[in-house]
Amino acid sequence: MKLGYLWGYWSAKPPADLVEVTKTVEDLGYDTVWTAESWGSDCFTPLAYLAGFTNRIKLGTSIVQLAARTPTATAMQAMTLDHLSGGRMVLGLGVSGPQVVEGWYGQPSNKPLARTREYVEIIRSAFRREEHLSFDGDFYQHPYTGEGSSGLGKPLKIMTHPLRREIPIFIGAEGPKNVTQTAEIADGWLPLYYSPYRNEVYADQLQAAGDDFEIAANITVSINDSVEEALLPVKGFLAFYIGGMGAKGQNYHTKLMSRMGFEEEAHRIQDLFLAGKRDEAVLAVPDQFADEISLVGPKERIAERLEAWRDSPVTMLNMSSRDPELLATMAELVQG
Repeated sequence: MKLGYLWGYWSAKPPADLVEVTKTVEDLGYDTVWTAESWGSDCFTPLAYLAGFTNRIKLGTSIVQLAARTPTATAMQAMTLDHLSGGRMVLGLGVSGPQVVEGWYGQPSNKPLARTREYVEIIRSAFRREEHLSFDGDFYQHPYTGEGSSGLGKPLKIMTHPLRREIPIFIGAEGPKNVTQTAEIADGWLPLYYSPYRNEVYADQLQAAGDDFEIAANITVSINDSVEEALLPVKGFLAFYIGGMGAKGQNYHTKLMSRMGFEEEAHRIQDLFLAGKRDEAVLAVPDQFADEISLVGPKERIAERLEAWRDSPVTMLNMSSRDPELLATMAELVQG
């Protein structure tokens, strides 16, 4: 079991302790530091900045939104950062939801699985630099010969020679078909939340995963004598994603909670959230569900519940606390 640190994306401005906390977790032996993007800060720039202040910790994107860049643009940024960091890049990709894809990027959001497969295939081809890039897909064409083409495009090979021909690719996925594809085409999976007490939910989808396939799960960790109190932030996060990150009938998070055995509760949370009753939506999140996807309570309880994670397919726990004592405690509990 490894530890990762998740910065996520910025809200109004950059975190003041970005470098300080990252250096702390590197010194504690954390494996990877992850950044994210929504419709504000991007994934790559903070990692390029942190590369100059760190030496060992891997630099991961969780996640690069596919609609934000062409596959070749993403390949260029990943390869550049891999060179600058001495081979520490981990490329996490994901489609995001229709609200972001169509609302912010102005791109179509249909057929996300097929788009993802083409995207990954093009990026891997660019990384390997074995031949000039020629690709004729349903969504991406190299060279482009469609409407508006000048007819002057020709296959190109990335000029920069790769430091590594196989930069690890992780994919953020939730739906069964998406997870199945991820196990087939990627080196790792980035679930938004995962319950080690319900491994059967994804057992069939992960059958195609190889022995080296990684699962890096985001998790809230809180040392607190009151489990109920510690679960409130987790329930707030869940209510926001299950209730508000997607339209009625088109919310991946609501569907996932339903598949995990809480269908009635998931729809109630969504109904309350969409009706503007956000406090009630938070309280409607079952304690059991919030508890299963987090590690909260006294230190002894966290140590005990870590065993369920060790027995699961998860290989890395990503946390985002900025408490130095808690970060050190988790390093002690997980790494021994």
